[in-house]
Amino acid sequence: MARLLFVGGLGRSGTTLVERLLGELPGVCALGEVVHLWKRDIRGDERCGCGEHFSTCEFWTRVGELAFGGWANVDVYRVLALQAAVERTRHIPRLAGTRLPEEYRVRVREYAGYYTAVYRAAAEVTGASVLVDSSKHSALAHCLRWSAELDLRVAHVVRDPRGVAHSWTKVVARPEADGESEMTRYSPGRSAMLWNAHNAAFGLLARLGVPLLRVRYEQFVADPRAGLEALAAFAGLTLGESDLDFLTESHADLTVGHSAAGNPMRFSVGRIPLRRDDGWVRGLPSTDRRLVGAVCAPLLRAYGYPVMVSRGGTR
Repeated sequence: MARLLFVGGLGRSGTTLVERLLGELPGVCALGEVVHLWKRDIRGDERCGCGEHFSTCEFWTRVGELAFGGWANVDVYRVLALQAAVERTRHIPRLAGTRLPEEYRVRVREYAGYYTAVYRAAAEVTGASVLVDSSKHSALAHCLRWSAELDLRVAHVVRDPRGVAHSWTKVVARPEADGESEMTRYSPGRSAMLWNAHNAAFGLLARLGVPLLRVRYEQFVADPRAGLEALAAFAGLTLGESDLDFLTESHADLTVGHSAAGNPMRFSVGRIPLRRDDGWVRGLPSTDRRLVGAVCAPLLRAYGYPVMVSRGGTR
């Protein structure tokens, strides 16, 4: 049974950083956002985290051969049709039930089966005991819950929604894409609603019995060694004395990875700084701060964040 650590949360919450650091641990294979593998990589041939196009990446070629006898054998349109039919936020109440309607259950398990095949193949290629999928999508995690072939564990990454909202307003280039050159942007109001929906959906997973560890971005960046040790233990890994030598309080030394899709940080190699991004405190207009705080107030309190924050960063 494949052991999967699913890194979930709303985008711009630090999930790529968590995935990259996990990928440096022995026994771990970090795959990036597998949810985008079908469209962006198999069909779009975008670049892997190693820099190679997907079709020429040796790692992903071997995974495809083991999983499906080659990526050409994957009916991408079938996968995307299943994705549209079962993996939507609006389907989470149904996915969270104790039983699924027969036709829907068959689709969910078929859809989850494509992911399971990728995880198993990646484990065989690398010898890893833990696979990391940083797809983030709460609905995908709910679909994977129905797979009998996965040991699913969820790292639920949360960040102050005002920081998330500020990040979603920024222009971020997509260097791996030959077509669309920028990542999606959302208004603060839109990102606040998405923050509520996705984080609540992960809380629901925990209530359904899925092992879940909540990771607060701000605490993780303040003490990345402690955060990574907690995640390793949660994933069932035993770390040796030197396994975290690549990491200090201020930086991490990253090797080449094979993240299939995600934030451009997946291309970073070498020494990267680890510092908390609080640019939103001064960069996000006060009206937007108040809006996001009001929309997200219940979960802000639940996660230990202040509801109101002034431009100076105080309550």
